[in-house]
Amino acid sequence: MTTSGFDIRPTAHPTDPAIREQILGNAGFGRYFTDHMAHIRWTADAGWHGREVRPYGPLVLDPACAVLHYAQEIFEGVKAYRHADGSVWTFRPEKNAERFRASARRLALPELSDEDFIGSLKALLAQDSAWVPTPRDGEETSLYLRPFMIASETFLGVRPSKEVDYYVIASPAGAYFKGGVKPVSIWLSSNYKRAAPGGTGYAKCGGNYAASLAAQKEAEAHQCDQVAFLDAVENRWIEELGGMNLFFVYRDGRIVTPQLTGTILEGVTRDSILELAREEGLTPEERHISIDEWREGAASGELVEVFACGTAAVVTPVGELVSEDERLRLSGDNGGEYARRLRTRLLDLQYGRSDDKRGWLTRLA
Repeated sequence: MTTSGFDIRPTAHPTDPAIREQILGNAGFGRYFTDHMAHIRWTADAGWHGREVRPYGPLVLDPACAVLHYAQEIFEGVKAYRHADGSVWTFRPEKNAERFRASARRLALPELSDEDFIGSLKALLAQDSAWVPTPRDGEETSLYLRPFMIASETFLGVRPSKEVDYYVIASPAGAYFKGGVKPVSIWLSSNYKRAAPGGTGYAKCGGNYAASLAAQKEAEAHQCDQVAFLDAVENRWIEELGGMNLFFVYRDGRIVTPQLTGTILEGVTRDSILELAREEGLTPEERHISIDEWREGAASGELVEVFACGTAAVVTPVGELVSEDERLRLSGDNGGEYARRLRTRLLDLQYGRSDDKRGWLTRLA
C-alpha cells in the first residue's frame, strides 16, 4: 500500500484504543508517541529514496555516526488540528518546509521538497489520524509533528555527511505551559548568548537549543519560565527567547518585533501575527529594539504588552522581566488584551472555527 508516494508498513502491534484514549485525555507535551513514523533516505549517489511509513521504534545508529559527533542535524515543529467535522488539518506547512530547507543549507544537509515534506505529514496521518485529539470545552489539544533530519554516515572526518535520514514522529499534545495561559516570567540572560552573526541562529538545529539550556537552568534558579537573549556583539539588542519570538505592543498602536538579522529564528507564528495584527488595528514594525527601550517603555507605561509566540506555545503573554538587579512588571495577571485577541484569532483559524481567507490550512486526513 502507498500514500502520497510513501510505502506503508503498518505496525503489527497498534496501541489499544482504550489506552490511546487515556493518553489523549492527559497527553501533556512530548511524552507519548503515535504508532508510526515516516522516513526518507538520502545518499550522495541516489538522492532521496525509500519513502515509507513504518512502525515507530528505536533507531539503530553506528557509534561513529556523523550526527553523534558533529551535530549535523535539523528539525521542525508542526501541529495537526482536528476540526469539528472530524477532518485533520495543519497550518502553513509550506512555511515550515521553506525554513527546513534554509536550515538544511546552513547545516550542509540536502534540501527536501515541499512535496516530500508535506507528503510525509499526510502519509503519517493516513495511519495515525486517530491520535489527533478532539478538542473539548475550549481545550488546546493537537498532534505535534516533529520532522527531523540527521547525518547518518559512519565516519569521523569533518565534512558533510554523504548519507542522511529524514523522519517524522508525532506526539499528542496539550497546552505547552502547565496551568494554562497565564503571563510567564522571563529571565534576562547576561552570561550567555544564543547566537552570533554568521552562526546558526536562523537555523532550527539542535545545537541552538543545547546552547540555551545553561541559561534556562539559570532562569529556573530565579523562578522564571523562559530566557530572553541579547545580541552577541553589543549586548544591547533583544533577539528572542530560547524557543520563541517576542512582540512588543505600544500605547500608540505599534506592534514591534526584532527584525531578522540571521541570528533570530524566522517563526511561522511570528510571520502570521505580523499579518493578523493589522486586522486588530495595530501597525507592525520589524526593527531593532534595545533592552533600554524595554525598560523605559515599561517604566513610562508606553509599552503596554509583551508576548512570546511559537508553534508549541502559540501566543503567551510575558508578565515580568527579571535580571540580577531588576524586576519589571509588564502586564496584569490575565495577560494583555492584544495577546489574547491574536491568540484567539490564530486558534480559531487553526481549528477551523473561522474562515481561512489566506489559504493557510492544508488538509492532512
